[in-house]
Amino acid sequence: MQCHPITGVFGAEVTGIDLNAPSAEFADGLRAALAEHLVIVLRNQPIGVDAHRALVRVFGEPAVNPYAPGPPEHPEMTYIVKEAEERTGVFGGGWHTDLSFLAHPPGGSVLAALEIPPYGGDTMFCSQQAAWASLPEPLKMLLDGRRVAHVGKPYGVKWAPPVEEQAMKGNTRRGDPEADVERWHPAVLTHPVTGRKGLYVNPTYALRIEGMSEEMSAPILQQIFAHCALPEHCLRLRWSADMVVIWDNFSTQHYAINDYHGYRREMRRATFQNDGLAAWA
Repeated sequence: MQCHPITGVFGAEVTGIDLNAPSAEFADGLRAALAEHLVIVLRNQPIGVDAHRALVRVFGEPAVNPYAPGPPEHPEMTYIVKEAEERTGVFGGGWHTDLSFLAHPPGGSVLAALEIPPYGGDTMFCSQQAAWASLPEPLKMLLDGRRVAHVGKPYGVKWAPPVEEQAMKGNTRRGDPEADVERWHPAVLTHPVTGRKGLYVNPTYALRIEGMSEEMSAPILQQIFAHCALPEHCLRLRWSADMVVIWDNFSTQHYAINDYHGYRREMRRATFQNDGLAAWA
């Protein structure tokens, strides 16, 4: 197994393995690669549901997305589909970390490309570790040791987007008052393997800083969000057929780019639960 860095900061393409023929060495190598690179890419890996599930289990237990479950036969597999004729937003559009508003957010995600447009539909990632490393010292002092409240704005009542802008209508759960409940997580996490610190905030779900109102928090959080999205902290992935991408949800944000109107795109995603945020304190 070989890792080929994608940027000078994070991300790597992994070659020399077959996801349909797993082994103990394969699993150890993938876990080490994810800890080091945060986003790992495997090309030309046509995996079905069983192989997808087995890959997820390399990193933790498969988790059902309560707001976008898969079909009854494999509810942990969310099918992310945008039809050619749709002109709505796209599922995963906007910088976010998957389900950070849950009490126990997933530690990572595995996304497989089933049908991709001839161009467009890229996914952006940013390294929360790189963002922390270059964050101005006053902001580091403000955030370190503090918590941030997260809420599931797209899925709740208070901040729900207009119906015409919602992606995957009919396949996602909306209007849930539980999604409006503030759930508190550390603003800064320490990776349990590498010891690197990283931010754990994102503009889709982070609402306010501990000890501050939403209004007081807003300009500070906006400054941090803009800092995270600096090009120096980011990579942009162009999908190819049968590509599989695995990322660390506690160390990255991502953004699905909605620029392929007129073409169909279908992805299959599963998240995994690992030791959870308690292990990153």
